[in-house]
Amino acid sequence: MAKLNLNRVEMPRQDPRKRGKNFNEVALGYSPEQAQEEAGRCIQCKKRNCVAGCPVEVDIPDFIQAIRDGDMPEAVRILKSKNALPGICGRVCPQESQCEETCTLAKKEAPIAIGRLERFVADWERGNVPQAASSPPARPRPSGKKVAVVGSGPAGLTAAADLARLGHGVTIFEALHVAGGVLMYGIPEFRLPKEIVQAEVEFVASLGARIELDSVVGKLATLDEILANGYDAVFLGTGAGLPMFLNINGENLNGIYSANEFLTRVNLMKAYKFPEYDTPVKVGKKVAVVGGGNVAMDSARCALRLGADDVYIIYRRSEVELPARREEVENAQEEGIQFKLLTNPKQFLGNEQNWVVGAECYEMELGEPDDSGRRRPVVKKGSEFVIDVDEVIVALGTRPNPLIASTTVGLETTKYGTVVADEETGKTVKDKVWAGGDIVTGSTTVISAMGAGKRAAASIDEYLRG
Repeated sequence: MAKLNLNRVEMPRQDPRKRGKNFNEVALGYSPEQAQEEAGRCIQCKKRNCVAGCPVEVDIPDFIQAIRDGDMPEAVRILKSKNALPGICGRVCPQESQCEETCTLAKKEAPIAIGRLERFVADWERGNVPQAASSPPARPRPSGKKVAVVGSGPAGLTAAADLARLGHGVTIFEALHVAGGVLMYGIPEFRLPKEIVQAEVEFVASLGARIELDSVVGKLATLDEILANGYDAVFLGTGAGLPMFLNINGENLNGIYSANEFLTRVNLMKAYKFPEYDTPVKVGKKVAVVGGGNVAMDSARCALRLGADDVYIIYRRSEVELPARREEVENAQEEGIQFKLLTNPKQFLGNEQNWVVGAECYEMELGEPDDSGRRRPVVKKGSEFVIDVDEVIVALGTRPNPLIASTTVGLETTKYGTVVADEETGKTVKDKVWAGGDIVTGSTTVISAMGAGKRAAASIDEYLRG
């Protein structure tokens, strides 16, 4: 029996000293030789734990075997038969806590780099297959049924792709001027290039989904009006775009952003290319980002690239509890982001012109676990200290926008504003309406939203076929 190769092939990355000054992609991707070497580590075990660990049930061993065989068109076919967004997933999906965590080789601390191989396949297709040759499979016979998908983020795109493949007429209603949702406004270029998002949006459209931009459901038309206009079912995938705040003194000072506004300006509105794009964004020299998730890491790393001298992550727990992906934490640390852990703001301090000049913080210590399973942070008495800052970005998570719920009759929501839906099917209490992704769970991962979209699409199809 051949000896297991426990050495993962590392993915090339930009030098930290250079990448902190540009918005080019940090991870550079595998070469064909590196991809084949990594694919060769897969032992093709009969019990496909990795597939069970994938929310969209990609046939992982099969597409890896195709890479190993040098049959890239087959690798593309296998991957895209289950996942319409492989270039996105290969970059931002937390594989380390899903398919890679369940990989048999993970017991030896060396799981197959599934996400990196997924990215390689998607990038290979984009770079090597002419658009005409990359056409989707022949469309099935039309079912005669119409489905409205509200929102073109990961949940909406996945549901739309699956429903279109099943022969249903699909229209995606997107509130913004460009499709992609959080993939466009929330994730920086250096982590997820926007040309990749748009290429995969175009693939979903090529399956037969029609995309209506600048269409704010709840304003131009209510959900009930859409249903009355000939649609047989609706999937809600509008995400969670409403920022949450600390609600402490000084939070309304000038120079304090929500991460939503900051990242939307930088990513969707291209403020990092100002004045080429007419979107200004003020960035201080000493920037504090409050929070410990991926959005906090993205905000801090954008501020650094926009010219900040010192950037701090203020997080009330320890590094062990940081919810951000380990890879993103390490990237931030390599780039010089300073972590103020076991620290929590008490109030923000301003000058006579009402611009923020400091963050007064408490030192924290960890007590017993709370409802999230993480140890509860407790204030150390008398531990107040001040961090000099001239900009603050609050990245504490998000909630769904209440517009659709407030304009729809019979849609049940929780006290947090999320829509109540069945976990397995996405069915809401309102007839003909399904929901999935962040609008149901609150802020979570791209791949979790995609899994919800896929489950809802299967349930909608079953309903439409009686």
